[in-house]
Amino acid sequence: MRHVEISLRPDAREPVLEVLEAEGIDYTLVPAEGNEYVALVSFTLPRNAVETVLDDLQAAGLSEDDHTVVVTAETVISRTFGTLKSRYASDALGDDRLARHELYAESDELIPTVPIYLTMTLLSAVVATAGLLLDSAAVVVGSMVIAPLIGPALAASVGTVLNEGDLFRQGLAYQLLGVAVAIVGAAAFAWLAKSMFLVPPGINIVEIDEVSERLLPDLLSLFIAFGAGIAGALSLATGISAALVGVMIAAALIPPAGAAGIAIAWGAPVAAIGSLILVFVNLLAINITGLFTLWLMGYRPQVWADTGDAQRQVRRRLAIATVAMLVLSTFLVGVTWASYERATLENQVTAETEDVLESPAYDDVSLVDVELLLEEDVPFDPPAFLEGELRLDRPERVVITVEQPVDDSNPELAEELDERISDRTGYEMDVHVRFLEYDGA
Repeated sequence: MRHVEISLRPDAREPVLEVLEAEGIDYTLVPAEGNEYVALVSFTLPRNAVETVLDDLQAAGLSEDDHTVVVTAETVISRTFGTLKSRYASDALGDDRLARHELYAESDELIPTVPIYLTMTLLSAVVATAGLLLDSAAVVVGSMVIAPLIGPALAASVGTVLNEGDLFRQGLAYQLLGVAVAIVGAAAFAWLAKSMFLVPPGINIVEIDEVSERLLPDLLSLFIAFGAGIAGALSLATGISAALVGVMIAAALIPPAGAAGIAIAWGAPVAAIGSLILVFVNLLAINITGLFTLWLMGYRPQVWADTGDAQRQVRRRLAIATVAMLVLSTFLVGVTWASYERATLENQVTAETEDVLESPAYDDVSLVDVELLLEEDVPFDPPAFLEGELRLDRPERVVITVEQPVDDSNPELAEELDERISDRTGYEMDVHVRFLEYDGA
């Protein structure tokens, strides 16, 4: 529920009161003296009725020269108010949807001042980088809690649907600035950690699970951003606390930015490509889904004449962002397909090895593990990526670990597996067999 107070100018007094009486809205009128206003009118509305009633008042003569304040009302005891609430209960979101004016105010309030925003974003990136290097999911999640990214992401969408250019530009600028600060801050902290030996010397960042999964993201990563954008728009439009949704938005941006910074600090900028692409794809996805959700919820500019312009802005920005996202997403598609090929290859090698070991000659030999080894430390093919071909490096070696009794000897197994695996997979790989011996007694 919302309590509305309007300080009325002389020419707005009668038109406003006529609308309130026609709508059956109980109001209190207090004369005002000593300023440009002649009266103060106050009344209470269901939350989802605020936008409709204020629009009617503006059509009748209420303007920005009249001072309007909308605040939350905790309890209303009135039979007339119950009737008024029932009249607006048919709205799809019931009493949950914020008025356009409140949506603008809420989104504007979610944007902190520049020093606070930069400081919190930098802290979030540093904590995320530390968590990635520690391979600690808990620390990475903690970094998301302090990231102030939800405000700018939603402000750009709200600015578009309401045709508020200043709010859109502020949200867009904050987002780009935040991403840049997160990446640079992560790279600087990672370089410092490496230089001060806060991490083991010679560590391979690709072998850190929390890092490697963000250096080579697949299409599933994109759905995090889709969900974050929709949830963010819904939480803002319905007045639900944005804190938890902000964590989800940060999850799509901060850890990949941290992984990119680590790769840069380790002198492997090509390895950072996957994380950088994921950051910008997720940023676009959040804005696209947030904008689309708010438009579907019926938010339009305050001035009806601006609706056509806002609709063109929505279409144009959705088209630009979608095309950009699809272009960048080709990398995610390529990674997803290449990962599928790699998993298929590993299954083929495992199946062929098991077939060979089923031979009576290898009754005492059992398979322990199959490991495909890449030629490079980076888990994708940089030259192929730069040339526009998205694929994983073909494994150059496969290491098959088996166990056998200590008194057994099967030197011919490696050669047989090499031949059978090459025939089944269709290309050459160096096959190495590692024997683990155990006491057969």
